[in-house]
Amino acid sequence: MLSVELHSHSELSYDGRDPVEMLLEQAQAVGLDALAVTDHDEIDASLRAADLAEEYGLVGIPGMEVTSADGHVLAIGVEEAVPSGKPFVDTLDEIRDRGGIAVVPHPFQSSRSGVAPNISAATLASADAIEVYNSRLLTGRANRKAERFARTHNRPMTAGSDAHIAEMVGQAVTRVGADERSLDAILDAIRDGRTSVEGKRTPWHISFRQAAGGAKRRVKNRLAEFL
Repeated sequence: MLSVELHSHSELSYDGRDPVEMLLEQAQAVGLDALAVTDHDEIDASLRAADLAEEYGLVGIPGMEVTSADGHVLAIGVEEAVPSGKPFVDTLDEIRDRGGIAVVPHPFQSSRSGVAPNISAATLASADAIEVYNSRLLTGRANRKAERFARTHNRPMTAGSDAHIAEMVGQAVTRVGADERSLDAILDAIRDGRTSVEGKRTPWHISFRQAAGGAKRRVKNRLAEFL
């Protein structure tokens, strides 16, 4: 089983902090096998991380977190940016057309752009996988609801740290029963549901620091655009 981080953010995200080199160093330090950098509606840093990953003994997984019209979707394994703002189903099609898999992160958290309040259960179940453990949750209720949904609808399950600072990479990981240590094998295993999840909750003070830092960077970026 490979240990894979499928949900992390670099400084290219509007709410991220650290360069991809720091994320890769952390992934290597905690013994991960593969890392996906999934910036919000950006892919350049993820492509760079995927190119550098081998230097850190990792499989690089290109991807991004797409803001669909109905909420966030992880595009895992894509090497070309997926457009934002499209309906959920169209976003899934865009991801698959690029050879990726569509994983729905924190689906039952509307405060974090989860899609579940905006689409039907059948539509949600059309995704390739459901993130059932996100380490940036305070109570765990939304995680449990996501896991029940995935089990009820027989959907592959993933986990992710949703790290916005390098130190939190690997806080939650997906164990993937890949046939070999490669990108294609990892994607195939996730599609087939050969996964299990494990992780621990991000400490509340770190979640607060990540959120506060993200808000500060958003204000700074908007001021820079205005000026």
